[in-house]
Amino acid sequence: MSSPLDQPAPTARLDVSADNLRVQLGGDWRITVSAPRWDELVKDTKPARVDFETSDLQGWDSSLVLFIWAASNWCRVHGVYCNQADLPAALGELVGRLEDRTCHPIPTGRPPDFLSAVGNATIDLWEKAKQYSNFVGECVISSGYLARHPQKFRWRDCIAEMQRCGAMALPITGLIAFLVGVILAYSGAVILRQFGGDIWVADLVGVTMTREMGAMMTAIVVAGRTGASFAAEIGNMRANEEVDALVTLGIRPVDFLVIPRIVALGVMMPLLAVYANSLGIFGGMMIAWGLLDIPPTAYWVELLTIVDTSDLMTGIIKAATFGAIIGLAGCLRGLQADRSASGVGQAATSAVVTAILLIIVSDAVYAVVFNILGW
Repeated sequence: MSSPLDQPAPTARLDVSADNLRVQLGGDWRITVSAPRWDELVKDTKPARVDFETSDLQGWDSSLVLFIWAASNWCRVHGVYCNQADLPAALGELVGRLEDRTCHPIPTGRPPDFLSAVGNATIDLWEKAKQYSNFVGECVISSGYLARHPQKFRWRDCIAEMQRCGAMALPITGLIAFLVGVILAYSGAVILRQFGGDIWVADLVGVTMTREMGAMMTAIVVAGRTGASFAAEIGNMRANEEVDALVTLGIRPVDFLVIPRIVALGVMMPLLAVYANSLGIFGGMMIAWGLLDIPPTAYWVELLTIVDTSDLMTGIIKAATFGAIIGLAGCLRGLQADRSASGVGQAATSAVVTAILLIIVSDAVYAVVFNILGW
């Protein structure tokens, strides 16, 4: 076998006669050997025709293909006729393929206009709504099945999730609820003091916390804390093919993974909301006592006159609904996660965004319904 040093070097000599340029190719053209460059050869030459002579050519590979292709491009740009008839058939075919790709690039569609963008967004929203409704329906069917066969329900997993999303969420939920009560009382005191209605701070804090802020703030905290956790756990199981293993074993992932988490949130969210209501009202009482000199007993008596059972039930119903929404969003995004680390992170983020969006939408729906019912 001959070494590269024994192979003749690639050559390209130019023979200019009148307006014709004849390129005499010789040697062995290999990609591993330095070869002449077309742009360095022609420089200031301005022929009307370029021909190629290959009688001294001993071998070639893609190095010569690129050389001829560069010459063809140069001729096209400068309006020079490039005669490739004397080239080997295989070489001419390869150069022709390169020229086809260069001269006829793959067309790119025009950028979508406003109407197309709106239409695509609407279709995407509709597809996501169908996915969510299908998942809700599957969970309802699974809940009915487990209600008829309670021995198949994962009670141990459900109790563990209750502890994690309920008891372990008490500190952060209580702190935020207390601060919300303080903010409500302080903001209301500034206005009510001007009209001599200091005692109405109890009404403001009590009604706002029990009907809206207690359940809402608890839901937002749980969505960021527990909803993201659900999505990350199930997404990681999906990435590790554990969900596929459950399906292979004949275990429905909704029964095994989703329903225990939704039940846990549905039970614990009303309790967390009542806990948040209590701390929010307590925070308002601290501001009323320290800033407005309202005794705690007077604050409590005024609170009992304005807050009734309908206010408490309104918050509890909302909290239970919010808990189901958070569980559904977290589990759905986890089951839809890509099988990668980035997919798990995106699933957690999407779960929080979806849950908060649906929480606000459902709260608006409840506001209209409760207004119609006179609650």
